[in-house]
Amino acid sequence: MTRHACEFIQPLTFRALSGDYVVVDDYAPDNPDPIAHITFSQTVDLFIIAPATANTLGKFANGVADDFITSTYLACKSPILIAPAMNTTMWIHPATQRNVQKLRGDGVHIIEPDAGEMACGTIGPGRLSDPDRIVAMALRILGDTTEFAEGQQDLSNERILITAGATREAIDPVRFISNRSSGRMGFALAASAQGRGARVRVIAGSTTAEAPADIEIKRVTSAREMREAVVQEIDDATIFIGAAAVADYQPKTASPDKIKKTQSEMTLDLERTPDILGEVSLMRRRGQLMIGFAAETDDLIENAQKKLTTKGLDMIVANDVSVPGQGFDSENNSVTILRPATDPLELTLMSKLEIADRILDQIASMRQDKSETTTASKKAN
Repeated sequence: MTRHACEFIQPLTFRALSGDYVVVDDYAPDNPDPIAHITFSQTVDLFIIAPATANTLGKFANGVADDFITSTYLACKSPILIAPAMNTTMWIHPATQRNVQKLRGDGVHIIEPDAGEMACGTIGPGRLSDPDRIVAMALRILGDTTEFAEGQQDLSNERILITAGATREAIDPVRFISNRSSGRMGFALAASAQGRGARVRVIAGSTTAEAPADIEIKRVTSAREMREAVVQEIDDATIFIGAAAVADYQPKTASPDKIKKTQSEMTLDLERTPDILGEVSLMRRRGQLMIGFAAETDDLIENAQKKLTTKGLDMIVANDVSVPGQGFDSENNSVTILRPATDPLELTLMSKLEIADRILDQIASMRQDKSETTTASKKAN
């Protein structure tokens, strides 16, 4: 415990509950281990700080080591998970956000605070994340997806089909049209969904991110191949998440031989690729959920809302890929989640694994809403 934590609750409470000595000051006369910060840092598999104040975040980010917690942080070689909690204004302050990004750059895992009403009456992000989410993140970091709480197996009845990565549209045997998608977002969704009990299948194009272990992945190259694979699998899925960056256009004709560099210019005739998301949305059977992504460089919300409506989706995740340090080929992103008749949910810059959890939270919520509506309808009849 930090000294400030002792202003809220005394160490004696935790000592009584745990049966262990509670460290506040390494050098306290009654401390059984005078170098506890070294002992702790060398013996733990995962170091979790929850809750973490703005002050603690600042100290961690800038290498300050003036108490047990901060000294342990600097000496720790194990994975570190931080769950911040503070006033909304303090959380969104540029200084706090700079510290958060610096810590993420240092490889620290951060689980964003939840939104809600603070003790001070402010409403917004800042509340300590739900303990189940903290434990879920901890188990994923440790590589343990064992069921630990009924609430975290909220997708156990779902069969989720996910597309990931980029498609490549051939110009000739050595050249192609593609994009910078790494597949990291789709793979994060797959790993998180499997950890929450779902049966997951991934159809992946070209990827540079490491694929999650123990998940069925079918590899394809072009948009046409991805479309064929999705059509084959969609009937067995209860949820479809189109996270792949599918090329919008393809050459009308691909040369069977390498095109020689004999002219100063080359003209390509392009045609539209299949609209996979729109097609499977039209094919959907009752109860299937359709989730899409919108990568935009301008008019983010307007363009995403249009895609949500025209394709008849249940949810769309919009992100601005023109912002440096996020989006394509990055470990972090900031997105806005749009659902029909629901206020947009903005998620500030965080890891794609954390974003995956938030997306799945929304999907689980939609399932719960539909279940309650169906139950109410049956009772009314």
